Amino acid sequence: MSLLSICDVRKSFGSNLVLDGFSLEVDEGDCVVLIGASGSGKSTLLRCVNLLEVVDDGVIELDGIDITDPRANADRIRSGIGIVFQAYNLFPHLSVLDNVTLAPVRVHRIRRDVARARALDMLERVGLADKASARPDELSGGQQQRAAIARALVNSPSLMLLDEVTSALDPELVGEVLDLLRELKDDGMTMLICTHEMGFARSVADKICFLDNGRPLEVGPPSQVLENPVEPRTREFLRRIRL
Repeated sequence: MSLLSICDVRKSFGSNLVLDGFSLEVDEGDCVVLIGASGSGKSTLLRCVNLLEVVDDGVIELDGIDITDPRANADRIRSGIGIVFQAYNLFPHLSVLDNVTLAPVRVHRIRRDVARARALDMLERVGLADKASARPDELSGGQQQRAAIARALVNSPSLMLLDEVTSALDPELVGEVLDLLRELKDDGMTMLICTHEMGFARSVADKICFLDNGRPLEVGPPSQVLENPVEPRTREFLRRIRL
């Protein structure tokens, strides 16, 4: 059963049509990887799913609920979706622990001691238990990104959205973040991921969606999309990024 259903979504910024009738199904527990050139609509799609952008047309359903309905409670919907961007967006003046507990305490009104216990458990989960009192600038890039992922996970979301979370990292730090995402996949987390890491996509994705001009030009298992693409545009894209 689909946890996330995106049906015929359109989104424009002025005269720039970014998503052109986009449709995609994401089953519960699946990892779906979005690939495509810059400007193909990947990040905009994630922002629409998290209601950071209002769609112009079409429907997005999460667990059977139309979240694009203007009457939907956006804050409540976002509380069930974790999103992580390529920029860590950690508050530099707060400790790692305070960064992770901020939303549960301030937004969701969870008792501070309960939020703290959950945050410490999550930091242990992502391998940062010993960095709870550190400030973000005391961490490596990979550690900061893992802290951002812990912050997104602390409210037990049903869906994780990850937008090029390794693109700002030094090459030697990419592996530690991708290993964490593999662990989340093994734990059954439903994920929609934008990435240019084709090796990661091949090993983890249940389904790959190649976007071109705001449309899902080719969708299928990694073995088909990456190794035997049907569309000439997909073949051209893969040939270029493999150079």
